[in-house]
Amino acid sequence: MRIPPEHDLVEQLGVGRTTVREALGALVHLGLLEARKGDGTYVRTSSEMHSVLMRRANTSRWSDVLELRAVLEEYASGLAALRRTEDDLNRLRHLLDEAEATVESAEMPAIAESDTRFHQAVVSASGNTLLTEVYDVLSTAVTEQIGGTLWPSATASEHSLLHRRLVEAIAAQDEVGARYCATEIVKLTETGTERQK
Repeated sequence: MRIPPEHDLVEQLGVGRTTVREALGALVHLGLLEARKGDGTYVRTSSEMHSVLMRRANTSRWSDVLELRAVLEEYASGLAALRRTEDDLNRLRHLLDEAEATVESAEMPAIAESDTRFHQAVVSASGNTLLTEVYDVLSTAVTEQIGGTLWPSATASEHSLLHRRLVEAIAAQDEVGARYCATEIVKLTETGTERQK
């Protein structure tokens, strides 16, 4: 979304041009706004946490990002097994079917996005809104990293099987099984992407 031009903001807010420029500069620096030369200033995100975490994830080692993802997913999957609702299960099953159908397209960016939606739904089923918000940011960074990665078909099959087992564990309210599957999925992701480097 494009924000009003600087002179409009000066009039609307009743402050000086310098104040508006400094405020816009600070928001651009935080990553909340994006200044496009000759085109204006646009809102990138409404969450300061999103901006900070994305910047941090994008400047971190890939292994560090995956380790953090493993911790969050393992814990969230266990909570999802304990707290999930029938609506959560229906959503997970739908997203799993969608992800498996997307794999057949062999377009890795679409596969990565579909996989991200599935994992975000798992974390959301944990019922912890702060955990969900942090994970959503991290999963965006992971999707950007693996979006162009091509996995061997054996890895893709194992990935799909682990996802099915994760949903089954959550449905059975098997906290330990859900945590195990989540950890194995992240390990497989790490192994699959390392093979491509």
